[in-house]
Parts: sequence; structure tokens; C-alpha cells
Amino acid sequence: MSQLYYYARRTVVSILLIFAIATFLFFAFRFMPGDYATLLLQQGASPEQVAKVRQMWGLDQPLYVQYFKWLSNMAQGNAGMSRQFNEPVLEVVLPALRNSLIVALPGVLVAFVLGSLYGALMGSRPNSLLEKYGIIPPNIVGTTPDFFIGILLLTVFSAWLGWFPSGSIASVDTLTSTSGWGIYLTSDFWYHYTLPFLTVVIKYMYYPTLVMRGSVVEVRNQEFATYQRLLGLGKWRRFRHIMKHASLPVVTVLPAVTATSISGLVLIEIVFNWPGIGQLLLTSVFARDTPVIQFMFLLIAAWIVIGNFIVDIAYTIIDPRITIEGE
Repeated sequence: MSQLYYYARRTVVSILLIFAIATFLFFAFRFMPGDYATLLLQQGASPEQVAKVRQMWGLDQPLYVQYFKWLSNMAQGNAGMSRQFNEPVLEVVLPALRNSLIVALPGVLVAFVLGSLYGALMGSRPNSLLEKYGIIPPNIVGTTPDFFIGILLLTVFSAWLGWFPSGSIASVDTLTSTSGWGIYLTSDFWYHYTLPFLTVVIKYMYYPTLVMRGSVVEVRNQEFATYQRLLGLGKWRRFRHIMKHASLPVVTVLPAVTATSISGLVLIEIVFNWPGIGQLLLTSVFARDTPVIQFMFLLIAAWIVIGNFIVDIAYTIIDPRITIEGE
């Protein structure tokens, strides 16, 4: 099987999987009890007003009509209208998603780099104090809720030391004088950004540390490592070779951990009053804003599928021993 055929096959499978997930999400949300019109009825709206709202949003149409209409709109880049904001879903979700990604992606990447290095150092020093006791801090952090880490950082660096602000994405003056991408270019933003970023880094160093440590312990006893040691290669050169061969399991969990961090930002964003998808998801659930919730779930699922696709491609680049003949 040629590499080109393999890549084409994986691309088609990934597209079909995203389509299947999107279809499942559509019907899953439609079969759930209650909708936006039901919420209006609970708030005291008359049956006539509820019927008018259902007609306006197309909720009175047969389910298959709603599905094909939604599918056609999605193919044109139209994810629908938010029912609580009365704005296009993309205009509601994308700014919040941008605010979340700018915390989650750099935070997880830095956590994986630092965690992988720390795990590799532990795994490459058999019977040392670092290998025996160095695993304790990651285990403590890994079992600590992320919101508690955020509260701890706020207490120490904001309440006690006063080094950083207690929350929000920027000060009121910056938010009123700057809009769009310009906010991210201000020093005030980075001043507010530090504690949420550190929370993500500290929390998600746990995964790569444990995975890399276990992988290095396994790889360091393989024949090539013994051969390099007998050749008299330098310690750091052998360390780089071991890290390269031991990095595959770490690369495997990166997309899933990134997606977990994005979906797990809800509590972190509440702690720091960060206007990301966590807060948007929370308000959308209470408002039963199905188009927004459905689109955010689809984005997270698509990221996992695309991330796994990238990992499959990266495997053949990181380790030439891996072939696609078995596919």
C-alpha cells in the first residue's frame, strides 16, 4: 500500500467520521426532552407565542426536513442562529473559541514539552532519587481539580502578593478602547493571561510526564540503546535518541488531551472570569440554545478526529520503523 493511498484513505475515513458525529449530535439533541420553546413556556409565554417561536425556528417541521435543511446550511458554512443572542452561531462561538484556544493550545503544548522532558529525565535515571520520588508532584497535580489549582494561584499571586489581576481577559479600559484581535496585542491582556495559562500548564503536565517516563523506561532497555551505549555515544546524544523513540505514545495522547483541556476549561474560565467557550457553553445549556451547544460539541469532536489523523501521519515521520504495510 502506497503512502499516498494510505493518506487518502485516512482523509476519507476522517471526513466520514466527522459527518457521522455531526448526524448523531443533530438527532441526539432533537430527541432530548425540552427545547427553547419549552423554556419560554416555563417562563410564562402563552401557547400561541410558543407556537410562533417554534415556527420561526423551524421546530414545527418534520425531523427529516430539519436535518436536511441543517445539513445544507452547514455545507454552506451556516451553523444556524443562536436563540439566546439572536445572532449567527459562528459570530457567537468563534470569539469565545478564540479566547479559549489562546489559553488551551499554548498551555497544553508547553505542558507537553516540559512534562516530556521531566518524564524523560526520570525514566533515563534508573534507581535514582529522581526516578523514585520525582513522580510524586505530577501525581498530586494530576489528581487535583483544575479549578482548585486556579483558585490556589489566584490566592497566592493575586490576593496575597498582588502581582496579577483576579480575572477577566483585560481591564475595562482596554476592552472599551480595543476590539477584535487588537486586545491580544496589548500588555494588559498578557497581564491577565498569565494565571489562566499557568493553570493549564501545571494541570496538563501530568499526562506527558507519566507517559514519557513509562515509555523511556521501556525504550532504554532495547537493543539499539544498548548498542549506542557500547559505541560510547555521549550521554545527551543517547538521551535525544531515546526521547525520539519514546515520544510516540506522548504524541498519541496530545490531541485527546488538547480536546479535554478545551472542554474542561469551563471551571477554569469561571474561576478567572475568562470569556471563552466554557462560560458560553454554561449559559447556552441553561438557555437550551441547541444550535450553539451542538456546534461546540461538533468542533470538539472534529478536533479529536483531525488530531488523530495528524498523529497517524506524524507516526511515519517520527519513527521510520513504523510502516503502513499492515494497514
